[in-house]
Amino acid sequence: MEKGARLYEGKAKILYATSDPDLVIQYFKDDATAFNAAKKGTVQEKGIMNNKISSRIFEFLEKEGIPTHFEKMLSDREMLVKKVVIVPLEVIVRNRAAGSLCRNYGLQEGTTLSCPVLEFCYKRDDLNDPLINDYHVLALNLATEQEIADLKKYTLKINELMTKFFKNLNLELIDFKLEFGRYKGKIILADEISPDTCRLWEVGTGKKLDKDRFRHDLGNIEEAYQEVLRRVTK
Repeated sequence: MEKGARLYEGKAKILYATSDPDLVIQYFKDDATAFNAAKKGTVQEKGIMNNKISSRIFEFLEKEGIPTHFEKMLSDREMLVKKVVIVPLEVIVRNRAAGSLCRNYGLQEGTTLSCPVLEFCYKRDDLNDPLINDYHVLALNLATEQEIADLKKYTLKINELMTKFFKNLNLELIDFKLEFGRYKGKIILADEISPDTCRLWEVGTGKKLDKDRFRHDLGNIEEAYQEVLRRVTK
């Protein structure tokens, strides 16, 4: 499909118009950011790896009944997706303590939680993506009650599916971030699912195979992403 005008450029992706008003091309960049873009860098071929990983996971979730924006992978860096209006919320699920859950609540990294924790963050870089609850979402008109219910339902189901999916690859899904969009009156999964948006630890060794290697200068970033790609697509 022919690529048209650039519609939007974010930290990790660019969206381009197509001849179909309902479809856009999502292009994956090699740019890497952390801490709301306070730290910036480049990870060689990250865009290629994240496109392939995301495509595989979207295909898996679609087969399991989760509606997504994914249509097909067009090239190493390009994915054809439905044109959605993004709900300005980051939806996060935490299965074990890491990152801000440790900083905010004094938990030791790796602590197993009694149940998954679902969080909403207001998608505003200028405000550092603050943690909010259902009442904030309704008061700020970010989503309706039905949409909030759909976000929670899909997210918890995705957590169940992806936990099993990664476990079969000898990886533990520690936590992850999702974004959703509105498409023809319905909520569907959008954005990407990759080591940029998931914390993945190798079962047995605890080796981190995700963006924490960039965040915390752990090294071997490309190798970690390549390992996830190898397992996801084998």
